[in-house]
Amino acid sequence: MNKDWVENKVTAVRYIVNDVDSAVSFYTSKLGFEVDLHVKSKFASLLMGNLRLYINSPGAGGAGQAMPDGTIPVPGGWNRFQLQVKNIETVVEDLKKEGAKFRNDIVTGVGGKQILLEDPSGNFIEIFQPAS
Repeated sequence: MNKDWVENKVTAVRYIVNDVDSAVSFYTSKLGFEVDLHVKSKFASLLMGNLRLYINSPGAGGAGQAMPDGTIPVPGGWNRFQLQVKNIETVVEDLKKEGAKFRNDIVTGVGGKQILLEDPSGNFIEIFQPAS
């Protein structure tokens, strides 16, 4: 991509969610995001450090509109963003105490340990602890 095409240097992730208000509650109370903008039941822009997370309800705004073939954006794909942590076991234990739902158990790979946390709409957040 030609760097001159980029309007600004903000990088964002967008998730389609079933309920914007419950997603805002989840991301702020459980993961520490801050609310930048919240249009009740339609859209929110959340911030964590350099990560900007846009969440839309289906049908709301441009990102929630149906495609020309009629396909409607829905939540719950396999794409995800990653939050790096120092102690994955402690984070998972704390989130489970708060009622968080996970797709799997902690797995260990070449690069470290990871687990998939689900938001209220089934979108994934990868909790990752790099190998020492």
